[in-house]
Amino acid sequence: MADLLRALLPRVTLKQALIVGGAGGVLGGGALSVVVVLIVLGAMGGTVTGPPDQPIAFDHSVHAGDAAIACEFCHRGVTTQASATVPAVEQCMFCHAVVATDRPEIQLLQAHWETNTPVNWTRVHRLPDHVDFTHAPHIQIGIECSTCHGDVASMEQVEQVRSLNMGDCQNCHRQGVERTVDGRIETVAGPLDCAACHK
Repeated sequence: MADLLRALLPRVTLKQALIVGGAGGVLGGGALSVVVVLIVLGAMGGTVTGPPDQPIAFDHSVHAGDAAIACEFCHRGVTTQASATVPAVEQCMFCHAVVATDRPEIQLLQAHWETNTPVNWTRVHRLPDHVDFTHAPHIQIGIECSTCHGDVASMEQVEQVRSLNMGDCQNCHRQGVERTVDGRIETVAGPLDCAACHK
């Protein structure tokens, strides 16, 4: 049951589901009210939890921090696609065919390469399925990756630092982004109509 809830409502933790389920049972609200509350919690987002376990320990502070590799180098779809994309094993091997090959985590990566097996990374950031979010226009207007994802360059393990719920996104759209156009600073606000973000 817990796995089903996580699949349907990925931002709702098991603890939240148990609390809501217990409250619904005590109050006699029945299954329908519990489902409605869980759907509302899932749509709100807002559950910021610690970093998930990954199949290979990938340290962003080494890559994005110490080596100063730009986010776009690995997440190549971020400027042109809806998804930022996760690099294929082949892309990691451009460097790691020769860099740090004696380290156990790199040897795990090499094993994936040799067996032609993708690394099944655990997703860290997730929006509700009814949200139509595209990275490209946000990056193209000048929003830094760290605005939503935090200071990834200092994170050994990436974790979600903002709720990324509807209120969070709307606040950002209202505040807008300052940019320089023809020598003058202007603020560009995001759309607030429902169709801009919802399918």
